[in-house]
Amino acid sequence: MATRFLYIARHGDADAFGALTEIGREQSRLLGRRLAGLPISGVWHSPLPRARDTARQLDLYLEGDPELAARPELVDHVPYVPPRSRIPGPWLPFFDGYAREEAEAGHQVARSLVDRFAVAPESGEDVHEVLITHAYPIAWLLRDAFGAPPERWLGVESANAALTVIEYRLQLAPSVIMFNDMSHLPEELRWTGFPERLRP
Repeated sequence: MATRFLYIARHGDADAFGALTEIGREQSRLLGRRLAGLPISGVWHSPLPRARDTARQLDLYLEGDPELAARPELVDHVPYVPPRSRIPGPWLPFFDGYAREEAEAGHQVARSLVDRFAVAPESGEDVHEVLITHAYPIAWLLRDAFGAPPERWLGVESANAALTVIEYRLQLAPSVIMFNDMSHLPEELRWTGFPERLRP
């Protein structure tokens, strides 16, 4: 049975202007080494510079000649704005003043993301693709894979260059193989971009 393997990662550590830091570039290279040897057919990235540059760094280590291109569905966006009654209290300030049109535009991007990537391959062959994106789209893909209510993307965090793997097969629920895995990063390069708290 043909399987779509999605290797999903948040971009490397970036500065306040959205450019990769030296830490971010090293994280990206180590992610590339982690994925080396897999039959990757495409590396798709958000149009934003921090994701584009992450994809270019890891692409140096991939075998073959995978296609490398921006995909608008991977842009940083808020995938879903819950009704106010279903927004957890700590998130209320985040959504204050969020325009209805802006919320619908973000949700349309989220629907396009799922329609484009969260599906079994149409051909009879396995497909291996890398997605370099941002924390919120990763949270949305994970929520979708588990069939969770739409507001459950809230609070799902991804560290920079951490790896999430989801598999898609026809007539089967998606399989989440790993989430936020940082084993390819040395300890000093882990947890960047993640909220400050005690780490296991």
